[in-house]
Amino acid sequence: MPTLADVVDLLHAWYPPETADGFDAVGLVAGDPSAEAVKVMFAVDPTIEVAREAVEWGADLLVVHHPLFLTPVSSVAATTPKGRTLHTLTSGGCALLTAHTNADQASSGVSEALALALGLRDLAPILPASEGANTGTGRVGTVAETTLEAFATRVGESLPVTAHGVRVAGAPDRVVRRVAVCGGSGDFLLDELADGDVDVYVTSDLRHHRAAEFLEHDGPALVDVAHWAAEWTWLPVVEARLREAMGDRVGTRVSTLCTDPWSFRY
Repeated sequence: MPTLADVVDLLHAWYPPETADGFDAVGLVAGDPSAEAVKVMFAVDPTIEVAREAVEWGADLLVVHHPLFLTPVSSVAATTPKGRTLHTLTSGGCALLTAHTNADQASSGVSEALALALGLRDLAPILPASEGANTGTGRVGTVAETTLEAFATRVGESLPVTAHGVRVAGAPDRVVRRVAVCGGSGDFLLDELADGDVDVYVTSDLRHHRAAEFLEHDGPALVDVAHWAAEWTWLPVVEARLREAMGDRVGTRVSTLCTDPWSFRY
């Protein structure tokens, strides 16, 4: 039977913790590396609902994208939200591992998964990790010529449904051929893309003033999607990768619980 260490070593080889941003908190959060790991579940957020789903399914390891402990805490008692999540997992025999910014930039990582989910081809990083590298921040690629309205429809059909939906800034009939994407909060790339040859930029969490100022440059159109939905596209990718590497020695599951914080809109 594979051990937790076997699964962790594979995930760390694909998404090296040392490539994470300095502020980040990635890697194995809880669990005994010598324990058996035959059932692995994947999710975006380590919420209490996700933890309960993992334990009820009998998972030995829960792999999440967002860290449970990104900021320091003074207690992990079950009377606190983070403590409840950790207590639920550990008391149910489920380990926890985070792959966050180390998974964002990697091959078969979050931005690449989003790009492929939207049908982009000829992918390259927006900001390569090094000269000529196929890893790095965001992805840019091409689609068959279409309009912004039709492309936005494709985005909505390709991502999980959320209350956020798909917000678009730009003329509906604008021609779209070249597309940039960044999973998660991507407004830090706006300056990089403002004067480039991209027709539309797909990301999440765009703020009013940054988006308005960006559009004044007459650069790419903007498509803003739910943070959770954009990053969920990575889960089936890493699940398939683990199944290919370990075969029938592990069972896998992708959580479909929507952990986007917004529940409805008028």
